[in-house]
Amino acid sequence: MTTRWLTPEEQRAWRAYIASAALVEDALDRQLQQEAGMPHLYYSILATLSEAPERRLRMTDLAEGLKITRSRLTYAVTRLEKDGLVRREDCRWDKRGSIATLTDEGMRVLERTAPGHVETVRALLFDRLTPEQVGQLEEIFTAVAGGFQGDDAHATAEDVPWRRRSGKPCS
Repeated sequence: MTTRWLTPEEQRAWRAYIASAALVEDALDRQLQQEAGMPHLYYSILATLSEAPERRLRMTDLAEGLKITRSRLTYAVTRLEKDGLVRREDCRWDKRGSIATLTDEGMRVLERTAPGHVETVRALLFDRLTPEQVGQLEEIFTAVAGGFQGDDAHATAEDVPWRRRSGKPCS
């Protein structure tokens, strides 16, 4: 098999993506640590649960929505549970599964933190783009994510984090 090296244009685009992704994630983590004492992932868990019916989701569905491994989610939810922001319950229809529920305190933390978070996202990303570029950004990353979710012939179950086997029972 011949290596398909990146063209100079692809190399510049790749490096620009890597640099911007690292800078944005770092800035979001710093903002959320300062305002809420939590990393971006924990905030994302709270935000995702806040949008779910009854502020509840199966852990496997939450992992899929966040695009993370089930073990990473379990670790994060355990921490959020200790802080009283999330509650975990057994799943009545699947004995192996569990449900994560956003508590009232978790909702208060989210409501208090969301304005600063959205302002940071806007300043870091959207204020720097034209409306046309925002549409292009959505189109680009929808295509990239779609390739990992079985929308192309190269995707496998191991390509997506929430389907990876950790050797532990499903949560």
